[in-house]
Amino acid sequence: MRLLIDAGNTLIKWALVNDGDWVGNGALPVGRADELPRTFAGWLDKTGAVPRDIRQIWVSNVAGEEVARRIQEIKAVQPGLIHFIAARERQCGVHNNYSDTGQLGSDRWAALIAAWNLEQRNCLVVDCGTAITVDTLSGQGEFLGGLILPGPDLMQRSLVGATNQLKMEQGKYAAFPLNTADALFSGAVQACCGAIERQYALLGDDSAPVVLGGGAAGMLRENIKLPLRVVDNLVLQGLLLIAGEADNK
Repeated sequence: MRLLIDAGNTLIKWALVNDGDWVGNGALPVGRADELPRTFAGWLDKTGAVPRDIRQIWVSNVAGEEVARRIQEIKAVQPGLIHFIAARERQCGVHNNYSDTGQLGSDRWAALIAAWNLEQRNCLVVDCGTAITVDTLSGQGEFLGGLILPGPDLMQRSLVGATNQLKMEQGKYAAFPLNTADALFSGAVQACCGAIERQYALLGDDSAPVVLGGGAAGMLRENIKLPLRVVDNLVLQGLLLIAGEADNK
């Protein structure tokens, strides 16, 4: 079995995979990372698996050193089993054109690999979470570059934190908002969708799909007027592909 872990800015997500079959998955807020070893042990027990069943652990971690330490405290982690991925120049059919290869986040790299495996043509890869990344793949698997911008929630919180008369309230989307909460929420959604649509226009291929994933994807999907492919757990899927390529070498 392989354990896949995606430690992002907000959530630590994991999945257990056995010969390509997804046995189960779980998640824990990053702010509760100290609970990870205990939480994972309880979750693993419910799956019917035991730590010795796990032969490999593949991790994308953008949550910092403390979270990395907590991951290594998981009982299943044994010397030689755990692999923290980093972006490479080439992997799983994707060519990384970043000016500093290693500076590209491991989550973005894994998501690009997953999207390329699904599409193998021009596409945008949009991962929506605390931050939104809008990355572009060519039909030859070239990572052409991408954007990073605040997600809808962070965008609203940043605005509220920098002003005196606004407060954070739950709003809903409206084309022409008539209250402040809706205006904040709708403005954030429009800004995010606008960035995606502008980058899509720059790609210049009206048949290209937008591969959309992440926890905030639901806020945006109804307002992006482009061909969408919504995919759960892009980063975890990319980790599985990276693990598979490593086994074949």
